[in-house]
Amino acid sequence: MNPIAKLDHQYVWHPFTQMRDWLKREPIVLVEGEGAVVRDLHGREYLDANSSIWTNLHGHRHPKLNAAIAAQLGKIAHTSALGLANEPASRLAEQLVKLANSSVGHSSTASPQQKLPAGHSVPSSPNPLLSKVFFSDNGSTAMEVALKLAYQFARRTPGKSRRGSPTEKRQSASLRRLPRKPKFLSLQGAYHGDTIGAVSLGHIDHFHKSYSDLLFPTDNVMAPYCYRCPYNRAKPERADARTYRKCQWECLDHLEQKFKAQKERGSSYAAFIFEPLIQGAAGMIPQPPGWLGQAAHIARTHGALLIADEVMTGFGRTGGAEKASPAVFACHQEHVQPDFMALAKGLTGGYMPMAATLTTQRVFDAFLGEYDEFKTFFHGHSFTGNQLGAAAALASLDILQRSSSMKSRHLLERTLCNELNGLWHHPIIGDIRQVGLIAGIELVRNWRTREPFYLRQQAGIRVCEAMARAGVLTRPIGNVIVLMPPYCTTPAQIRRIVAALSHALGVLALES
Repeated sequence: MNPIAKLDHQYVWHPFTQMRDWLKREPIVLVEGEGAVVRDLHGREYLDANSSIWTNLHGHRHPKLNAAIAAQLGKIAHTSALGLANEPASRLAEQLVKLANSSVGHSSTASPQQKLPAGHSVPSSPNPLLSKVFFSDNGSTAMEVALKLAYQFARRTPGKSRRGSPTEKRQSASLRRLPRKPKFLSLQGAYHGDTIGAVSLGHIDHFHKSYSDLLFPTDNVMAPYCYRCPYNRAKPERADARTYRKCQWECLDHLEQKFKAQKERGSSYAAFIFEPLIQGAAGMIPQPPGWLGQAAHIARTHGALLIADEVMTGFGRTGGAEKASPAVFACHQEHVQPDFMALAKGLTGGYMPMAATLTTQRVFDAFLGEYDEFKTFFHGHSFTGNQLGAAAALASLDILQRSSSMKSRHLLERTLCNELNGLWHHPIIGDIRQVGLIAGIELVRNWRTREPFYLRQQAGIRVCEAMARAGVLTRPIGNVIVLMPPYCTTPAQIRRIVAALSHALGVLALES
């Protein structure tokens, strides 16, 4: 075994990894990369088919990103954001605010092919202006910021007296005098990060059950998982389940009922939390067209704020690059503007750990007051708004908005769709779901019954191991194979990725 691999086995504890299995074999040790290709210390090349766990947008060792970081290193790498400002972070905040408000329409409508049934139209709804940016380190912290802001905002706004009055000052002197305990609603299968607040918003037993005694309770409601929806009366077909489903949008009825039940208990939810268009760690579960717009309208009708977790879906991941004014963020594809937007992963092009939470002036104003009122947002990170991350992010946003980048993303999306359609002959494929440049391929024992593989069979892991032997790297979510290539991936490389997947599926079918 290579000395570096030995060091890894001796000292490193890997995330979301059963280390007993990890220690049984020599790990792939990556040492360099360029574009969509990475190389290990033995000189073997691999295609990075999941963008280094969903973070890398433009490829490895991109000259513009490298140059931006090098140029910033020539000035200064990091200074504190506590009591100090810096140029790259200020410019990045300006750019994010502009992007967050530039693609929002005035109403949301379902496409002619996906009309909502009677009682489920998508009317116009208010689009709050996102105007403030709080920087942090990763997706979990971005969601933690959104959660804490929404919690404090909900406690400070009901029945609020005129700002600055003696009554308000007495109320603000101690948060313990504010009796309201805001509640939050998120989707079944939700994953919003690993900090305690973010975990409390999640509903994946495998990830969260171990910490149940540490968490605060949050409510959940069924997600629109068309392939396994109990209300979908359609028999399995060899197509994305969203396209042949037979239902009456009962998932939206459940959402409406959840909000009504909470109101009957005497209050509304402080916020409704969602990943727009597709849930990631839940198993790449896409929402049918029209769902998000209507779900957001239901939440707003019942007085809840919207928290959009765009950690995975942001920065062009969910497609639409072919449009004249493409949406950078997924929620805008259904003309939904949240009150909080959490960004990370692709923010810096996958180069630096950096995150941001965007919110409104209304929320910001709830934290303004006299020094001794203690309305300050008591939350922060050592590397908040760091210059290197901000410089990389500015360069990444510049690349992202170039016409050449948009054209290549559109071509890549179409190529991926065409190649994935050639996989339906595999009997162990139950569903193939694609949203932009995100794809999830769900493996089943019997596609006619949707019977899943047993967890102990490690179907997803075995397929990804076979793909690695063929020179393609990705990571499964249970029985779902994830493909999420960098935007610089070529059509020929996409064909290689899907060919490696097809071969691995054949091997698994024979072994099973």
